[in-house]
Amino acid sequence: MKISSKRQDCHERGRKEREEGEAILLSLAAMGFLAYFFYRSPWAFPALTPVGIYCFRSIRKKRQERRREELTIQFRECILSAATALQAGYSAENAFLECEKDMKLMYGENAAICRELEFIRRGLNINITLEELLREFAERSGCEEIQQFAQIFSLAKRNGGNMAEIIRSSAALIGKQIDQRQELRTLLAGKRMELTIMKAMPFGILFYISLGNPGYFDVLYHNLTGIAVMTGCLASYSAAFALSERVMNKMTAEM
Repeated sequence: MKISSKRQDCHERGRKEREEGEAILLSLAAMGFLAYFFYRSPWAFPALTPVGIYCFRSIRKKRQERRREELTIQFRECILSAATALQAGYSAENAFLECEKDMKLMYGENAAICRELEFIRRGLNINITLEELLREFAERSGCEEIQQFAQIFSLAKRNGGNMAEIIRSSAALIGKQIDQRQELRTLLAGKRMELTIMKAMPFGILFYISLGNPGYFDVLYHNLTGIAVMTGCLASYSAAFALSERVMNKMTAEM
């Protein structure tokens, strides 16, 4: 068991390092593209470091949100499996241990929910209560639904009740919230596609003009006036880009 846990921890660390590396490369690519497009000079690259930092944080945030959503979906299946085990006569602790097998079959050993269930197994083996382990899991996940379930489970465990029915009802509630978010994301997908097209359109138009009229924009490069004009254009584009992302993120967060 310790070997398996160590292997999973190494896999998680390797995945994070790989994703960090990809985010850095994408951010550097964005900086290089902007340096060429707006200034036609490699000397502009260091000055675009704030843009690279913004891109890196944005990419990392979106990936974290995607992982949280995946973990929430996996957790719903986990507690449904636990509820079935409870109905079969298992205790709450053993029900969560048993559902780990189902999660490995459904999502693979390296899935986020399997790693969390492995942590729960290790905690139970050293006599940490299931309520505390679920609370720690909820805090690590950052998922609102998992935090709600941990609170409900703790109250039910303390006050008594039909645990199988409570867990099944919680799974149904989580599933309903997930379905509502997915429906709203589907509605917003068209708006997000329109926003992506609008972000790319200025570059497409200027690239088309450059192909049809070579040298047309040369006056904007390698002179103080051109640098000032392009810097103003870059600042305007960056502000519009950031504002559009903020509006879209706010709409998504309110779902």
